[in-house]
Amino acid sequence: MDWSQVLSFALVASLLVMSPGPNGVLVAKTVPTSGRAAGMANVAGFVSAFYLHGTLSILGISVILVQSAQAFMIVKFLGAAYLCWVGFKALRDAWRGVKTVAEVSPAKRKRTLIKAYGEGFLTNALNPKVSIFYLAAFPQFIPVGEGAVTSAFMLVCLHAAINAIWFAAMIMLLARLTRFAGSGRFQRALKATTGAVFIAFGVKLAALRP
Repeated sequence: MDWSQVLSFALVASLLVMSPGPNGVLVAKTVPTSGRAAGMANVAGFVSAFYLHGTLSILGISVILVQSAQAFMIVKFLGAAYLCWVGFKALRDAWRGVKTVAEVSPAKRKRTLIKAYGEGFLTNALNPKVSIFYLAAFPQFIPVGEGAVTSAFMLVCLHAAINAIWFAAMIMLLARLTRFAGSGRFQRALKATTGAVFIAFGVKLAALRP
């Protein structure tokens, strides 16, 4: 797999993980009352759901690539449209301002590790942002040819690792993140950066020839 492809995927995946969403809200609710261990159990659930999304995407996309070049083109344009749409919404949120982590109310009851894991898994498995990413955008980074499945699972592992690192840092430094990363100024800057990069990748994917 080409390293530029890996770095491009890592950038898109990082921005997707870092952008405010259900995963961050769940961690912000869990850690204050249930502790770091429960927060890490949330993250373990996130990672498991990534592998579920990745496996389903790889199995389905493999059939599409083999059977129909036209279907591949449809998937390509869906991915481009998705990235542009996510970018547009991010820029819109940056303009309007976004809800910060500090505004999220903590959980009212303490969670067991199993329950925290289950909540993390379901939150990520049912997250439309992640589902559409793996259905529409993820296939753009899968190389066609021998070793495609192995390379695709490597990308899933990379996405899961980025997710684990980001939320582990959020858990370990929650007090500081509440003041800094949870500030409106930081979140708006992050949204603006995310929006610009996603739109750029969307345009690039639309112009890509299989």
